[in-house]
Amino acid sequence: MGAQKGKDLLLKIDDGTGFVTVAGMRSRKIAFNAETVDITHAESADRWRELLEGAGVRRASISGRGLFKDAASDTLVRQIFFDGALASCQVVVPDFGTIAGPFQITSLEFSGEHNGEVTFDLGLESAGALTFAAL
Repeated sequence: MGAQKGKDLLLKIDDGTGFVTVAGMRSRKIAFNAETVDITHAESADRWRELLEGAGVRRASISGRGLFKDAASDTLVRQIFFDGALASCQVVVPDFGTIAGPFQITSLEFSGEHNGEVTFDLGLESAGALTFAAL
């Protein structure tokens, strides 16, 4: 994957009629993590740690910052958060692919300066199996 424009990394949330892009996001990030299961024992070769393959919990985290530019995505994000609902989301990574699956909005913060716009910070955590489709 060569250099890409950051604005092309998109977060989309299903509003019931299709996926809508969360408008106004200036920065966004997706991170994948996998926990390990340590099975090291007294007879492990030279006391090197051993891990159990495929046994750890996998998860994805999405974070973003920006300003809401349209009422539709603003309302959708707020409603999902206050309902405590799981949302079907897509993250489009240019020249890589699309990651899709259920996510829960775990943080929603608003801030603003007296001489500036209101901005938001958004955090989502995966809530089930994710799929990947290469572009």
